[in-house]
Amino acid sequence: MRPTAKPLILVVEDEVELANLITHHLEAAGMQTQVCHRAAHAINFLQRNFANLLLLDIGLPDQTGFALLDELAEKDISIPTIFLTGNDQEASKVQALNMGGDDYVTKPFSFPELIARIGAVLRRAEISHDLNVTKNVRISDEPFEFCGASINPERLEISFPGGAAEKIGRKELGILTHLNAHQGVVITRKALIHSVWGVHADIRSRSLDQYIVKVRDLYKKHGLNLDAFRTVHGIGYIFDPKGISAEGR
Repeated sequence: MRPTAKPLILVVEDEVELANLITHHLEAAGMQTQVCHRAAHAINFLQRNFANLLLLDIGLPDQTGFALLDELAEKDISIPTIFLTGNDQEASKVQALNMGGDDYVTKPFSFPELIARIGAVLRRAEISHDLNVTKNVRISDEPFEFCGASINPERLEISFPGGAAEKIGRKELGILTHLNAHQGVVITRKALIHSVWGVHADIRSRSLDQYIVKVRDLYKKHGLNLDAFRTVHGIGYIFDPKGISAEGR
């Protein structure tokens, strides 16, 4: 863990004394903590804030930890998760890991071991994100064609007919990738922003429009049109290279 940036651990535990004890040890180990005693509170927090890791009990007053993880997935909120629970049944462990849990710690536990496990999950999460260009693009993604040009995520580059190549920004790359993956359907501004910037992005921001103008100008500079990429007024956009939709015309 980076000494200059304290990771924020969201502790979801309904036993108040235990939650306080966990936060004491985590903060002594150089972490920040936020405690939620109910699943609903944790969901509300994560919809508005970023946390590095979720320390999650299974037995909560309002719903199970499993249900909470399902709800986060439905809301497209991804966060490394360690289950911390008194349930030592093998079936429960298997379910937790199959749902995407990164570790499973049973009560009682030692705090040095818990802190070590948290550190291991945070390191793995940091490494896994090293390849991310934007939320929806990794540099290992395959190149793809978009309106006559070739997009190369690994090189952050766009190649035009005749051999001309130019660097492309991360956000422009994310926008083109999402459009290419959802051909022929109307994409709302909100969906496009959340795909590229993340679910906590301000959907009222005009940044999206500025990046799209950059893309259009780049294509115009090299003599290519973006007729297949159209604005659907009041809704968002559509990329329709096969001409199967009349939206945006």
